[in-house]
Amino acid sequence: MTVRQLHLAAAPPGAGRPDAGADDPAGLGPDAVWAGTRAGSRIAFAAYERLAGTAERGLFDFLLLDEEPPLPEHRGRPHEPAPAGGPEPVAVLNALAGITTRLGLAATVNAACAQPYELARRLATLDHLSAGRAGWRVTASADPRTGADHRFAGRPDPYGRATELVLAARTLWDSVTPEGVPRPFAHRGRHFDIAGEFGLPRSPQGHPVVIRSGESERAREPAAAWADVLLVRHAPPEPARARYADVKRRLAAYGRAPGDLKVMSRITVVLGDTAAEARERAAGIRRLLITPRHALCAVERIWGTDLSGYDPDGPLPRTEPRARDRRTRALAARWRALAEDKGLSLRETVIEASGRQSFVGTPGTVAAELHRYAEEGAADGFLLAPQLPDGLEEFVDRVVPLLQERSAFRTEYRGGTLRSHLGVPGGTTDDDG
Repeated sequence: MTVRQLHLAAAPPGAGRPDAGADDPAGLGPDAVWAGTRAGSRIAFAAYERLAGTAERGLFDFLLLDEEPPLPEHRGRPHEPAPAGGPEPVAVLNALAGITTRLGLAATVNAACAQPYELARRLATLDHLSAGRAGWRVTASADPRTGADHRFAGRPDPYGRATELVLAARTLWDSVTPEGVPRPFAHRGRHFDIAGEFGLPRSPQGHPVVIRSGESERAREPAAAWADVLLVRHAPPEPARARYADVKRRLAAYGRAPGDLKVMSRITVVLGDTAAEARERAAGIRRLLITPRHALCAVERIWGTDLSGYDPDGPLPRTEPRARDRRTRALAARWRALAEDKGLSLRETVIEASGRQSFVGTPGTVAAELHRYAEEGAADGFLLAPQLPDGLEEFVDRVVPLLQERSAFRTEYRGGTLRSHLGVPGGTTDDDG
């Protein structure tokens, strides 16, 4: 019987809030996590060097670096005193290309900010420097702070702009023949009107790998049309299987096969020598990450009330939420019922209700659950976003060998490009098998 092999990727500690959703409004930033790294800062290259080295030692498909706003804010003030946000991801990955040999290197670039020629050149440069290991996670954020930073606040149709940016970038990459002969390019659309000649040889992969993320129709359909990877929030097996089948079904309309797009679930993992120890560690991590300020901010978002004078170790507000929508009122009611049932303070309620980890257990249990999740058609693989500085190392040392024993994960890299690791087409002939 053929055992289905997983795809694994990594993100920096605390990045991306992979399980954040409507019921998890705490909006935590990664600064508290990065403060505990050996480098002590998420701007220090040593932290990324260590992260990339661990991911490559674990034979991961790729490392994903996200763009981040300068500081996580609420009501115009930062959650906690913290250094400004992380470094520009493509610049970091260019440096990592020189100290890694097989690991894929993917950067998040917001389509609301980018211009086709400049973006295509940056990503093609990374692909050349890494010998075919570049990836691009496309986001379409309409965050007003980002818009103000780039002087286009209120720009309409961010999702349409993202799709057109991908198509324009591919036009640029395809304007150079495999033999390295540049041809004139032209793209004229709603958002971009460009023409000329591209200034680099053809990318080693043909195109850098394109990654899309999101749950909604406006994410799934573009992913089916042009993405190589779709990142989704982790979900229980039954809804995850339905989502997976829906995404794969859409590919045929674009002349693509089911294997041309990999669906990867963003997860957190907490390990222990026993199940009880793992649960205790998971609860401790939530207490560490949800500070008193974060707890107040989370409740303020739901209640729509200034709680700056509230004691986070006191009870939830006795007043009703100001929000009129049913979803927010229902969430407030659930939180109040939870607090009353367990006698929890405001902060304890947020800790209990928010940020549940995806997989909690012994290494053997977690390996079995990850394998089963993929075997049952819920995902092609996982993006691990560690919650603690040593989380990736612990996963590589304790879980990866067990996945390999199950023949559910590679024991060596067989190809040299990111496309070969993922097994997606697009200009490369080597294959991981």
